[in-house]
Order: sequence, then C-alpha cells, then structure tokens
Amino acid sequence: MIEFVFMLTHHDRTVDNPVGLYEQIRGCGLRYIGFKDIGVPAAELREVCARAHGDGLEVMLEVVSTTAEEELRSVAASAEIGVDWLLGGTHPEDGLAVLGRRAGAAGGGNGTRPRYCPFPGTVVGHPSILQGEIGEIAESARRITALDGVFGLDLLAYRHQTADAAELTRAVVQAASGPVIAAGSVASAAQIRALDQAGAWGFTIGGAIFEGRLPGGPSIAGQVREVLRVAGGSARASTAAGPEPG
Repeated sequence: MIEFVFMLTHHDRTVDNPVGLYEQIRGCGLRYIGFKDIGVPAAELREVCARAHGDGLEVMLEVVSTTAEEELRSVAASAEIGVDWLLGGTHPEDGLAVLGRRAGAAGGGNGTRPRYCPFPGTVVGHPSILQGEIGEIAESARRITALDGVFGLDLLAYRHQTADAAELTRAVVQAASGPVIAAGSVASAAQIRALDQAGAWGFTIGGAIFEGRLPGGPSIAGQVREVLRVAGGSARASTAAGPEPG
C-alpha cells in the first residue's frame, strides 16, 4: 500500500479553523496529517499537532516559502510546533544547519528533529511548480538524500508542467536513498495508483478534497475514507523500506 497524508491546506496555505477540521476527520483511519505554517497562528497548529499525537497520528509540516529567509524561518518553526516530519524547502544544507541548532538548543540531539524531506529539482513560485528535466531532478534527488540528516524527499510530481508524473516519480525513487512523498495536485484514484506503481512511499492531498473532487463526498470525512480505501487497495505490494509509524 501507499501512505496517504491528508493536508489541512488549500492553495498552499493552512485552512481556517484547522482544529475544528481535525475533529471532523478523527476516527477516519488516518495515520498522517499535515499543514503549512502559512494561514493560521502557530498556536493553532500546535493544538492540531497535540490532538493528532494524542490519537497516535504523525504530523507533517510542508514548507512552501519563496525566499530562503522565509524557508529557514519555517524550518525553525517545525520544532516549535512539534511536528514529526518536515517536508519541502529548496535549501537543504541550510535547513539541516537550522535543525541541528534547534536540536542542540533543546539538548535532545537527533531525537528532537523531524524527519527532513526537502524538494528535489528546481521549485519556483507560489503555488509551487517543479521545473527541469527528469534526469536533472533525479540527480538532485540523489545528491540531497546523500546529505547526513536528510530522511527522504517531497516530490512535486504532478506540479511539473511537461514531465509524465509516473515516469518522474519512478526516476526519483530509483535515485533517492530515502522515501519519496508525492505532493501537490493529486486528485484521482488513477493518480494514486500510478504513484504507488512508480514506487512512491506516500502522497499528499489537500485542495482536491476541500473542492469535493474525490469520491466519497460531499463530506470531507467521506472523501478521506475513500482515499484511504484506494491507497490501501493499490496494486503494488508494499515492499518498500519505508519508515514505521512512530
């Protein structure tokens, strides 16, 4: 099976009242949720994170900042919010330095650091778009996952304007030395199956569910359950060495 991360986001920002939204989807069977640090105060994100942890879920923060300064501020915020995973960002060396300083200040070493999964390739704009040839993106994936402290990758597979998403994902999975999460513009069961067959560890969906584009609607919870059903029944055998839920 491929893992589903439900993002409490739309148009690359966290939706209003994420705490109330989380209450709507409790009990749906999710193992992972995520959000951006844009759109609502950090205190609300900490509350979502605390409730999700209490329910046994893992929480992901995705960075979509358009400047290096904003990106590193988001990296630092991941420790304050208490997330388990940090996705995105295009300055992995600088991000690792920030995470190392935050962990050192907390006195906890690597145990306090989120699993860091930056973007491979050239990412521009907001909402983010992936650019470059497949070979170039795969080489970027190889280089980034060779960095000490990088856990995996956040791949904008369906945000590339010309590349076949499945072919791109397969090339990145083969080049990377960690799990690959496909993020952005996933909106159908066919896309989910294609990502699974290409070897992606997981995928994110946010906006498509808020727009009611997935089966199981019109409710958000109904769509989440249907996406989980599709992900759990996908054709690829789950043989990837992905992380165990914490």
